[in-house]
Parts: sequence; C-alpha cells; structure tokens
Amino acid sequence: MMFLFERDTWQEVYDSLTKNKLRSILTMIGVWWGILLLIGLLGAARGLENSFNRLFGDFATNSVFVWGQSTSKPFKGFQEGRMVNLTLTDAKKIEENVEGIEFVVPRNQNSSLVVRNFQSGTFSVNGDYPLLDKVQKKKLIHGRFLNQSDIDDNKKVAVISEDIYLQLFEKDADVIGEYIQINSINFRVIGMFKNGNQNMGPTSDLHIPFTTFQQIYNQGERIGWMMLTGKPEADIKQVEEDAKLLLKNLNKVHPEDKRAFGSFNLGKEFAKITGFLTGMQFLTWFVGIATLIAGVFAIGNILLITVKERTKEIGVRRALGATPFEIKRQIIVEAVFLTLLAGLLGIITGGWILIAIDSAFGQGSDAVLVNASVSIAVVFVALIILVVLGSLIGLIPAFKATSIKPIEALREE
Repeated sequence: MMFLFERDTWQEVYDSLTKNKLRSILTMIGVWWGILLLIGLLGAARGLENSFNRLFGDFATNSVFVWGQSTSKPFKGFQEGRMVNLTLTDAKKIEENVEGIEFVVPRNQNSSLVVRNFQSGTFSVNGDYPLLDKVQKKKLIHGRFLNQSDIDDNKKVAVISEDIYLQLFEKDADVIGEYIQINSINFRVIGMFKNGNQNMGPTSDLHIPFTTFQQIYNQGERIGWMMLTGKPEADIKQVEEDAKLLLKNLNKVHPEDKRAFGSFNLGKEFAKITGFLTGMQFLTWFVGIATLIAGVFAIGNILLITVKERTKEIGVRRALGATPFEIKRQIIVEAVFLTLLAGLLGIITGGWILIAIDSAFGQGSDAVLVNASVSIAVVFVALIILVVLGSLIGLIPAFKATSIKPIEALREE
C-alpha cells in the first residue's frame, strides 16, 4: 500500500491522463452520469417516500374505516334501501369476535357553530374516545388530549385545532382553560393540536368526549363510523371482510349486499404505496448500476487504447526491472482513480440537484418530494461499487500490458 503514497505513482497517473485531456474527460462522463442518475433517483424516491409517510404519518397504517350506508337487497322482511346505522354494540362485537383486531375506535361527527366572544365559525365537532390518540396521533401544541375521566364524567371539554385558534382567538392568546361555545353550550379548552392529513378521512377540527357528544346531539348508541386497527401481523384485508360479514349478521343485511357498508382500507392502500416505492428503489438501483457498469467499461476500453499507445514505454520499464505486478498495479490505480474521480464529481453534482429539487418541490404542507436525500450509507456503498468495478475493469488492460514481452515492446513503433 505504500506505493499509493509515492509521488512517482501519482505523477505517472497525472502524465497518463493529461496526455489526452479530452479523451480522459469523455471517459469519465459515463461514470459521472451513472452515479448522478443513481443519487438523483434514489433521493427523489426517498423524497416521495417521506411525502407519503407525512400523509399517513398520524394514522396507524394497518387500519380500515367502516360506516353504514343503505342496503341494496331485501332481506328478512326488510326492503331494499334501508339505512344501516352502526352502534356501540356493533363495535363491541367486532372487538370481541374478529380475529386480528387490536383496537376498535367508534367515532361520531357533526357540523356545529363554534363561538368565542364575538368570533364564530362552523367546524366539524368529533365525539371521540382517548383511544383515538393511539391510532391517529395528534400533534399537540398545547395541553392534552381527552382522557378516560373526561369520558366517565361526561365533561364539557374540547381539544381544538390550530385553525380554530387562529380564527377565534387573538394572536398570542393563551388557549388552555379558555371557554368556547358549541351549540350554545360552554366547553373548556384543554388542548390544541396542529392540523395534519387534511386529505385523509373526515376533517377533525374539534374533539369532545364521546359521551358528551351523545348527550348534546342525542345520539344514543348510534355511531357515525368506526376505525378498526389490526395487529401488526394481521391481514387487514381479512379483518375488513370479517368485520363486514359480522356487521351484516348483526344488522340483518343480506350476505351478498355490497352496498350496505362502506369502507376504506388504509392498510391495503399503504401496502400498494409501499410496494410501489420498493419497486421504484429497485429500478433506481438497477438503472444506476447498469449505467455505472457501462461507464466503467468505457474507462476500460480507453485504458486499453492507452496501454497500446504506451507499449514502448512499458517495454522500457520492463527492461529496467519493473515486474509484471508493478505494471498491473499502475494500470489498476489509474482505472480506480478515474472511476473514483468521476464518481465523486457525480455525487457532488447529485447533491446539488437534490438541494435544488428540495427547494423547488419540497417546501410547504403540500410538498410532492419531502427532504429528497440519500443517506451516507448509500454514498459509501456507491463508492465501494465504484472501487470494485474500477479494479475489475483495470485488470483487462493490466493483463494486456504485461502480456507483451519486453523485447517485442521495445520494437513497437
């Protein structure tokens, strides 16, 4: 390894590459483009993945939403078109009987006028259990979310969104402990959360205890919809099918009625996205490495031409005592140096491109590519691949250089 620190080694590399600068530059372009493509595509894929993770981030992804609709088939004396209303009993039965269920979260929602002093606005009011914070984590800015005491005592407390705060409260006003009116009933604010996932499911502007919601809207046992979360190992598609079948039995709905219950399987959609991202990353690595290999082969071809041009020089070195190993080593060093130099330039350029992508597409709540970047580990892997490919491709001209006998090399014109 000491030869790498010798000035003569690098002087020879410099002389070899500068004899034909244009050819050396054109040779490096293939590797430069390959690593640039690899870094750029991997960074874009990571940005897309971050965007999806931010979109789904607040939700337990192995989940399905289920709600009641109208029947499409008559059954057991009931006519077609009957509205099906879900109840707390339905939720309890699903929790007890459907295999793979981890949480069942009944939910209610209504639109109401919310008033504070002389400010007012119409917002969605949600009746919820504390369990919601486990399956759809709230990004609390101040205070707390609902707890079991709020449910048991039917407390008139509310957790509001940042949007409500901005509309109903003065700038920099302390929100915790203040009162707002919902349907002319005073509620004490106990928490404020940051809005998120605005396009995922029903909007959540304001949360009050489920039991309090039952009272002020006279809901009784009825629920608007329920969120079913499967265990990590559970098949969420099967959970959805089993839950719907049980609900049909409980509500006297025809087994083949496909309209009576609506659902949105978040786990299934998330699996599609995960599969797409995995495929995209595989394709990125394949295209990037294929381009790198093509670029490295170009370096090998150019080095073969260089060896041909340096046949007499190599013959002189052999006549002066240079061993075949030393000749091979020098050629391989040149190949690895060219490959690494082109690769490092590609990594730097790729980094600039990712910075530009992040500035153009990664800003704001609706960003398409969030924090488009690659990890240090990926950069190291790319560099290792370059060293290995450079070494292997350098062997071809290296063996070519040592295959010529010194006396024949000295005769070469």
